[in-house]
Amino acid sequence: MPDLVTKLAYQTLQQGKSLMGLAHKELSTRLMGLLDPANAPRTVPVPLEVLESLRASMEQLLALDWDEAEQGLYPASLLFDAPWLDWAARYPLVWLDMPAIWNRRSQRKVRDLPSDVRAEDYPGYYLQNFHHQTDGYLSDHSAALYDLQVEILFNGSADPMRRRMLQPLVRGLRAFADRSSRQLRVLDVATGTGRTLRQIRGALPEAQLVGLDLSASYLRQANRWLSQQPHELPQLVQANAEQMPFAGGSMQAVTCVFLLHELPREARATVLQECFRVLEPGGVLVLADSVQIADSPQFMPVMENFRRVFHEPYYRDYIADDIEGHMRAAGFECVAGETHFMTRVWSGRKVAL
Repeated sequence: MPDLVTKLAYQTLQQGKSLMGLAHKELSTRLMGLLDPANAPRTVPVPLEVLESLRASMEQLLALDWDEAEQGLYPASLLFDAPWLDWAARYPLVWLDMPAIWNRRSQRKVRDLPSDVRAEDYPGYYLQNFHHQTDGYLSDHSAALYDLQVEILFNGSADPMRRRMLQPLVRGLRAFADRSSRQLRVLDVATGTGRTLRQIRGALPEAQLVGLDLSASYLRQANRWLSQQPHELPQLVQANAEQMPFAGGSMQAVTCVFLLHELPREARATVLQECFRVLEPGGVLVLADSVQIADSPQFMPVMENFRRVFHEPYYRDYIADDIEGHMRAAGFECVAGETHFMTRVWSGRKVAL
């Protein structure tokens, strides 16, 4: 159980990460206004009461993050699990990349991808510069900067938001606890650089983990991060989540973090159908993604600015979509949802026959 000194260290760390994110965004926004004044989409004002609500919501997220570690849901070491020296070395690269991002944003260049990308290997919706980031998801350069960029975007709260899927995941897997001594298999869909897999490994150290992603570059980065853990290396598979190369009923749990808002609606539904297919009866699906209009209408200005500042072509549709309806249509029951800061978490079960 973490002690008071550890709690103070965690609070100090989160405050520092939040200040770092705020300072970076403030400076980059000012520079963007000077260098890119003409063609980029304009943001909408965020009222003071919305900012205060965001701050309170973030404080609640961090308090819950600490409480769940204190309760033993995951080890306190996860609260400090970040490659700080590596990120410090990469931080200058984030700044060096900014002019290209600003140029891409002002010129509305959203398909500025490496020349060696084979378009036929990917669905059309994937071949874009999501977030205006260099090379989209299709280069080692992009993969190397991604985690740091996300930490800056969320003021250091990315991992606490990811960890909100651990409680429904662990709870959902209790259905298998008394059935046999077999090793449970957990699949993380759109695993990216493997940050979610690291969180799951902390809560479920004995589980067999599988990560699936469409980007070979991001899977290479995931392999580098995950090989540093003193546990069995997860199986990493390159494939489209709309056609997963796993047998039906081969997983006891499936997680999916921050994918759905980057999919067209039809692809969203297909991915959820695939998640249902690969789950064993009794298995659990846990999703974590952006908040939506229905659950967080007070944050609508923030959602709108996210869409305007970053290239997120399917986000407007996503925030109005009925994710619970898609889950039920795919066959899931016991569907439930809860909101933490800027993250919505859903869970559902493939009911045993």
